[in-house]
Amino acid sequence: MSKPAVSESNINLHEESPLLIIGWREWVSMPDLGIKRTKAKIDTGARSSSLHAFEIESFDKEDVQWVRFQVHPIQRRDDIVVQCEAVVHDIRRVRSSSGESAKRFVIRTPITWMGQTWDVDLTLADRSLMGFRMLIGREAVRGRFLVDPGRSYFGPRPTRSKRRPPPPPNPDSKKAP
Repeated sequence: MSKPAVSESNINLHEESPLLIIGWREWVSMPDLGIKRTKAKIDTGARSSSLHAFEIESFDKEDVQWVRFQVHPIQRRDDIVVQCEAVVHDIRRVRSSSGESAKRFVIRTPITWMGQTWDVDLTLADRSLMGFRMLIGREAVRGRFLVDPGRSYFGPRPTRSKRRPPPPPNPDSKKAP
C-alpha cells in the first residue's frame, strides 16, 4: 500500500493560517462570572461547551430569566467556591458522552485566553466526575483557533501557588505545645 503524497502545500498549514493555535487543554478565565482561572479541555468531538455547576436555580429579575449557580473552578479543591449569576440564554436538550439526554440551562459569557476574549454558550452541568471542570466544544473554537491535540497550555499557566493553594487548616488537628 502506498503512502499519500506529501507536498509543500499541505505541510505548513499552521504557518499560513491567521488562526491562533490552542492546545487540547488550556487555562481560561470567565471574568463576568468572577472565575479568574479554570482548566478547560478543548474537545472538538463535542459540539457544545459545558461548565461544572451545582446548586443551580433559576429566578426572574426584571422579567428576565436568570440562573444562579456555584462553581468549583479548581480540580480537587471543593473548598474553593465561586457564586455565579447569569442570564439564561436558552434551555437545551443535550446528549452527554454517555448517551443520556437531559435539559440544561445555557448561558452566554465571555471567555478569555491569551488576551483573546469571545462569547461562548455554556451548558451548566454536574461535571464533578469528569476530569475537567470545563469543556470547550468545537462551536466555541470554530473560526478562531486551530487545536493542536499534541500540545497543552500555549497560554500562561498559573504559578504553583495559584494552581493549588494550600488546603484549609484542619480544625480537628491539635496544635503542638
